Amino acid sequence: INVYYPFASSADWDIAKFLLKSPMSMTQIDQFLKIELIQGLPLPFHTAKELRGRAELLPLGPRWNVRVVLTSHPTKSTVRLYFRDTLDCIESLFNHPYFINKLDLTPHWIFETAECLVRMYSEWMTGDVAWNMQSQLPLSATLLGVVLSSDKTNITTMTGGRVAHPLLISLANIEMDVQNKASNNAFLLAALLPIAEFIYPQASRLGRMMSDPAGNLHLCYTPLAAYIINTPEAAILACVRGLTSPATTAMYKNFGDPFQHSSRLGSVTLAQLATIQVAESEVDTYFTACEEYRLSGVTLPFWHDWSLSEPSRFLTPEPLHHWHCMWYDHDLKWCLRTVGSQELDFRFAILQPVVGQQHFKTGVRS
Repeated sequence: INVYYPFASSADWDIAKFLLKSPMSMTQIDQFLKIELIQGLPLPFHTAKELRGRAELLPLGPRWNVRVVLTSHPTKSTVRLYFRDTLDCIESLFNHPYFINKLDLTPHWIFETAECLVRMYSEWMTGDVAWNMQSQLPLSATLLGVVLSSDKTNITTMTGGRVAHPLLISLANIEMDVQNKASNNAFLLAALLPIAEFIYPQASRLGRMMSDPAGNLHLCYTPLAAYIINTPEAAILACVRGLTSPATTAMYKNFGDPFQHSSRLGSVTLAQLATIQVAESEVDTYFTACEEYRLSGVTLPFWHDWSLSEPSRFLTPEPLHHWHCMWYDHDLKWCLRTVGSQELDFRFAILQPVVGQQHFKTGVRS
């Protein structure tokens, strides 16, 4: 397979990529290609027009669509939803040549020693969630874990205050070090101002044939593996009110309990919604009826028919607030009160530096 198609080699691809991404005009590219040194290279194109023609042979990415969203109340401007077919986005990532050796398609367990006593967790496929999902799929089916991410974003600066919620999509099968590098484009923009109707739950139930980077066909199932989102938005997706855990049944009155509350299962949330005997059109009364279960009033969650997708699983912890801020706001302050600031700074300062980890050579107070 020629991963540099429609060019013959890596060198041809690099020069073409440089020219196509440069700010040079077509005339300037023609002048560049007429340089004697460049003409001595065995390039498959000799003019800007030929280069552009080869670029047009490159596979097209998922196409953008737009839909006008009608509202019951007037707005300052027309509300438009821009979106791409999410399955096309998944397939584009799955068969991208760059990821040919960077996709993990088989759930597996890793142990520290041959005695298999201590499990090691790294990639998504090494965890129990992927293993359990794979066990529920037909034999030889391929599990593709969908990763979604969204956050409120300003798309204009001082020119109208336009705000959008970009929805990014990726695959949990892509190796973490590859996925976390922005230049690898492992996340695709799937929608602006997204709504749930444009995610295809049928693919997680019935599967869809897709080709991998090597051209092999797979029957792929696409459950939602993770939704990367801030805590307030996570509560919205879990259909719960503020000061309520989106992952467990705990509310703010229970946050200090010395035990773990049960998971907030999607089936339980749907069952609670089904018990509410108030018409959805009666907004105030319906919202009051949801108070008993700490529900937000959402009547039909987007994940209700997304097979193998469980909110308590795909709503993952948020490192900044759940780990770092928790450590700074609670653990660190407890230690400061216990041993004193000077003693704690001294102990951090004398720790042996470790490559890849932060070293606090002046302590933690500064």
